[in-house]
Amino acid sequence: MKKTNFRIAAALVLLAAAVTSGCFGFGGFSLGIFSVPVPVSPYFQGAYEDMSFENARYDQVPVLAPIVDGVPEGLDAPSDDEVIRLLERAKPDNGGVPFLETRYRNDVRIKKELVADYVDPPRFFPMVGAVQVHHVHYKCTIYYEQKIRVGWPIPYTIERKDAQEIVYIDKDHLHAVQQEGGQVNGYQPM
Repeated sequence: MKKTNFRIAAALVLLAAAVTSGCFGFGGFSLGIFSVPVPVSPYFQGAYEDMSFENARYDQVPVLAPIVDGVPEGLDAPSDDEVIRLLERAKPDNGGVPFLETRYRNDVRIKKELVADYVDPPRFFPMVGAVQVHHVHYKCTIYYEQKIRVGWPIPYTIERKDAQEIVYIDKDHLHAVQQEGGQVNGYQPM
């Protein structure tokens, strides 16, 4: 009898602790069905993180200061990270198929050449104002040593010491236009 009473008392204490702590949605804030964790594949998580990184880093168009003395100042040349990401996006099968064919790039060298640099006449963009579009085009040649390992049906390795790829990158950005009276539309100097 003592064991039964003790078990009932212990169960009531645990139930009271769970209810008052908010575990079951009584006595506190609860997300309901959304409080149950859902597993996410690492593939989809990595793809979402890459998309967010590229959007924050490369996909936004900045509005720069007005062009002074007819010499437009452009953005920096594309980074090595941007060139490799664009190469992987352009050739999605470049990594091969796991366990059947795997491709590696070693000793990567990137040569960036400025192809074109020109500025359009001023025009009005909604939510931005009067701006000039500055176009900068780069030709990026990627030199690397390629190693392809095939694992089925007969394992073998192919090595190319002089592999190369060419990627063209267009970097457009905006320059604010200086209005009469020295006011700049769309640009706030710091």
